[in-house]
Amino acid sequence: MGSHSHAVTDAILDTLKRASSGLKDAGVKFALAGGCAAYARGAAPSLHDVDFVLTEHDVPAALDALRGLGFQTAKPPEDWLVKAFDEGRLVDLIFRVSDRPITDELLDRAEPMKASAVIVPVLEATDLVISWLLPLSEHACDYGGLLPQVRALREQVDWTRVATVTADSPYAATFLTLLERLGVLDTPVHATGDPAWP
Repeated sequence: MGSHSHAVTDAILDTLKRASSGLKDAGVKFALAGGCAAYARGAAPSLHDVDFVLTEHDVPAALDALRGLGFQTAKPPEDWLVKAFDEGRLVDLIFRVSDRPITDELLDRAEPMKASAVIVPVLEATDLVISWLLPLSEHACDYGGLLPQVRALREQVDWTRVATVTADSPYAATFLTLLERLGVLDTPVHATGDPAWP
């Protein structure tokens, strides 16, 4: 990793630290998601932005908190997230994943972990992988980007749960088959139980 990558990573982690502290101070319930969550859980840094999940109810308070820290905020046309910018570094505040609203239950399962010298709630590993696989589609199907992160987390994940929740997605099913063929998963996984999520 070159020095530029280190600088980018340090800057993103600094943004993570500032944003998470601001959200905590404002009493907003959230969890770290995306590449920063994978990094907190032991994956190699692949940090382009900071992703937080929160309930839609808390979005206005979260935006106010970040604006109070000097972040610029924006409501994009997508109806599942809002954005904040810290000198050009992006923070995504995600309140829906593939039309499924983020719930208190999901946030309650998050685990406090250290990311960039601060303790933040980090999405539970199974939920994190589900949040990556559900949105896969014909237009967004980057298995190559997902592989190293999933490989790093594989011991922490309930793969049966992942298969169950993502059972309707041919893209997720194909990715799970790929993990089996590559030996990332020891045995084939099958969907069983309740597919409700989050």
